[in-house]
Amino acid sequence: MSTTKKITVTALAAALGVTTLAACGGESKDSSTSDGASKPKTVTLVSHDSFAASASVLKAFTKETGYTVKVLKSGDAGAALNKEILTKGSPQGDVFFGVDNTLLSRALDNGLFTPYEAKGLSQVTDEVQLDKDKHRVTPVDTGDICVNYDKKYFADKKLAPPQSFDDLAKPAYKNLLVTENVATSSPGLGFLLGSVGKYGEDGWQDYWKKLKENGVKVVDGWEQAYNEEFSGSAGGKKAKADRPLVVSYASSPPAEVLFSEPQPAEAPTGVATGTCFRQTEFAGLLKGAKNEAGGKALLDFLVSKKFQEDMPLNMFVNPVVKGAKLPEVFTKFGAVADKPETVAPDTIAKNREQWVRSWSSLVLK
Repeated sequence: MSTTKKITVTALAAALGVTTLAACGGESKDSSTSDGASKPKTVTLVSHDSFAASASVLKAFTKETGYTVKVLKSGDAGAALNKEILTKGSPQGDVFFGVDNTLLSRALDNGLFTPYEAKGLSQVTDEVQLDKDKHRVTPVDTGDICVNYDKKYFADKKLAPPQSFDDLAKPAYKNLLVTENVATSSPGLGFLLGSVGKYGEDGWQDYWKKLKENGVKVVDGWEQAYNEEFSGSAGGKKAKADRPLVVSYASSPPAEVLFSEPQPAEAPTGVATGTCFRQTEFAGLLKGAKNEAGGKALLDFLVSKKFQEDMPLNMFVNPVVKGAKLPEVFTKFGAVADKPETVAPDTIAKNREQWVRSWSSLVLK
């Protein structure tokens, strides 16, 4: 699989114009401690391009710890991980953020991280602690990849929107769905994995045969699918798009509301909650980090309530810390997948490339 084109769940924020913070502060400088030793004042976070945080939150971290955060963006999630593998032992920074459960085993198998149990980890929900025994990575956020639908289209047609994987293969929804190429897109891959979770390793191919027969359209990436092909998005309306179903995120409806002028009373899009695949993003202390103490402090901060409650409107993802509050636009317009599909990271690692090849042969030819 081409990981160099993989995008993360946070691409939604970037595509809709959310301002991202490239860095807070300048180059690393040393300051003298009471014992005469030098202490780095900067901690470097290596991330995919869609990391974003409020300046006030990063300043709060600096005030609490004395460390200034420098964010080094390294492309999409797959490309960023590849760079860290190539520089293993001499990393570009201190902490890596953005490896998700579809690539987690690859990162762990390459020994990129120094184990560290972040303070506050006890407040993180158990189901996302996929490395709980070794603490090589710390879960930071979750997001659900789900089919979104254009409410106006289905209201006008007097047709109930699909709600499940099975629904999407029914004749009533023929030629309505657009999805992303599994080999080049994170949501595309997530949707494939959702079908694996639903129908099993032996059943997903038959399901995709049905989708192909039912006229599913495949494009390279999320931005093209959502902003050019999907009739329910602001971009799709301008482009006169004709597909009222798209593989996107459960956080897409709140984003549509937030970035509309004026803001509508109701989201123009909905979520088929029976089609969701749960993504979890992690951060880890890079082995060979120059500022290990600062890296540990930053991991602690990433699972603090202050950072967790800042994430939704910056990266359009969900917090993993118990009790962290979501903004009203999420609670009012967002969707909750009660039983999202999941696939174990080691199962993904063993089968990902073969699944992608099989999918490409089945769907694209």
